[in-house]
Amino acid sequence: MSFQSLLSLLTSSPIDLSPYETLYKHLHSHPELSLQERETASTAAAHLHSLNAGYEIHTSIGGHGLVGVLKNGNGKTVLLRADMDALPVREDTGLDYASTVTMRDNDDILKPVMHACGHDFHVTALLAAAERLAKMKEFWKGTLIILFQPSEERSGGARAMVDDGLYDKIPVPDIVLGQHVMALRAGNIGCRIGTIMSEADSFCITLFGRGGHGSMPHRTVDPVVMAASVVMKLQTIVSREVDPDQFAVVTVGSLQAGQTENIIADKAEVRVNVRTQNHDVRNKVLAATRRIIKAECEASGATKEPLFEATAKFPLSVNDEAVTKSVMESFGEFFGDRFDPNTAASTASEDYSILASSQGKPSCFWFFGGVEEKSWDDIKKKGRLTEDVHVNHSPSFAPVVQPTLSTGVDALCVAALTFLRNS
Repeated sequence: MSFQSLLSLLTSSPIDLSPYETLYKHLHSHPELSLQERETASTAAAHLHSLNAGYEIHTSIGGHGLVGVLKNGNGKTVLLRADMDALPVREDTGLDYASTVTMRDNDDILKPVMHACGHDFHVTALLAAAERLAKMKEFWKGTLIILFQPSEERSGGARAMVDDGLYDKIPVPDIVLGQHVMALRAGNIGCRIGTIMSEADSFCITLFGRGGHGSMPHRTVDPVVMAASVVMKLQTIVSREVDPDQFAVVTVGSLQAGQTENIIADKAEVRVNVRTQNHDVRNKVLAATRRIIKAECEASGATKEPLFEATAKFPLSVNDEAVTKSVMESFGEFFGDRFDPNTAASTASEDYSILASSQGKPSCFWFFGGVEEKSWDDIKKKGRLTEDVHVNHSPSFAPVVQPTLSTGVDALCVAALTFLRNS
């Protein structure tokens, strides 16, 4: 069977996605924070078992990591990956299946929880692709690996699975493939050769002052004022120290100090996130961040040196040229003008590539859209995409169920069959 015939078979013989739409809504309304994805993994494992398709299932890898392996003769070994964790965000979508879940995070703080990054779509699409590809076994050869990764949002999940002996339990893949739903037009697919997502560094900085009575600031060293100076000065790194032709983002996502208005605290915590797409720029930005923070603390009369604690690290995600060319050729054939082969590299970050780079193997990652088509077209016509389209991590991020889900399923199947095709 030619590859074109295989793509035609995908089009003419889709599986029933209505149970998966129900599953997606269940996952959306039952999100779990990073490192706590127990029920999500259990649900996915139970579904894989229910397919009776011959998947060899491995659980509890690197935490709640789950893998299914389907061996189907000699050929390439292809790994398809989805992430499972949700975010500490209070949902504000108005959906009738919106999350009202709260969980205690790893610091034992009660937080609202929401699938504000679309990982519920990733899990659902991968399970549907697992069924679809299993039902097409007579048309392909090789080994298919279905991997559900914990703790992507905290950057440790892929590494934890590898360090927990992932590749002692399953075959090493020849190719690792992954995808992410984004705030793009639903039904559309985007990919590119080379850098696809940014490198990221996150850290918590503790600034030390001297606490006291709110009426006696002269007897204190106020860490709130110190932190405010740090936050403002950090904003000059990108605008005044990074070449305008280069990409960098410095975000202060959290500033916490004190408990009430009439007490000057003795310390403040500032949480910073840095995104770059060039190692030299990364080193420059991180060095500038440390320099500024130390200088502002000294200028403020801090009682001791600031404490820097790394909290997350994401690698630069780079799509392998040869693998990505093959995937993009298949996407072009299947999706037609819905496929963009020159999509912009994302400023966001991912850790999926560790599943490949740790073994010296190539990977490819792509984006699929989740914004309802007419809504997208109307907003675009008004020139308000930036203002009116809710992006990932927003409390209002709510990808439309279809055609988002079907597109995600199709993309996984097309990409896998690109390398598993029966020659």
